[in-house]
Amino acid sequence: MTVFLRALVWFVGDLFKSRRQLEAENLLLRHQLNVALRRAQPRPWLRNGDRLLLILLTKLWPSLLGVVQVVQPETVLRWHRAGFRLFWRWKSRRRAGRPRIDRGLRELIRRMSMENPLWGASRIHGELLMLGFEVAQSTVSKYLVRRGRPPSQTWKTFLRNHADAIAAIDMLVVPTASFDRLFAFLVLGHGRRQLLWIEVTRHPTAAWLAQQITEAFPWTSAPTYLVRDNNGCYGHVFLSRLRAMGIRDRPISPRSP
Repeated sequence: MTVFLRALVWFVGDLFKSRRQLEAENLLLRHQLNVALRRAQPRPWLRNGDRLLLILLTKLWPSLLGVVQVVQPETVLRWHRAGFRLFWRWKSRRRAGRPRIDRGLRELIRRMSMENPLWGASRIHGELLMLGFEVAQSTVSKYLVRRGRPPSQTWKTFLRNHADAIAAIDMLVVPTASFDRLFAFLVLGHGRRQLLWIEVTRHPTAAWLAQQITEAFPWTSAPTYLVRDNNGCYGHVFLSRLRAMGIRDRPISPRSP
């Protein structure tokens, strides 16, 4: 701390010096520093005040990093980052809050929760108040026994159970060498990721698409669900054909891939 106060006094005194005097003094100090470094040990010993002074000066004037000779500029930056971490560690330290309840009361809450699965936090809180325990309901809910829920169905299980009943369709634009456009209608089965049907036309209509669905799923091979986009070519005729074949239409959300 003495080094910092001494440097502060020198700084205030330098405000009243002329520019030439400051430049001469700076040149002299640099020369003395170079002489001291030539005769000093390979690794100088620095105090905490020296480190703090270097950090503050380089923080206020970043251009002074190139002037530092005692240590490497990366060392000064490392000190600065370490001080930054210490400051925020102190800032986010655990502060005094609501005191923890007694261990016996915590065990009593867990025991009441385990022996009475249908009791919630409000019921256990009321029972504790009748027993003479002054505790908040939020505290009771914090120490309740969390009962495990059955795991949800994974995507692998879902696909294994339902992929054979799902098919997807899409319309693709195919440019030709003569700068013409063709429309390809694709039907994909999700069970084995197999291309079930493909047909090309120049003018796709709802009636033509309905006919392609009939040819793609003859007899009883129609899937339960059909996934498609919101293309305007799927008209009333196409949707009526899906309902007649017992296929549930499942369009995706607008503008979704």
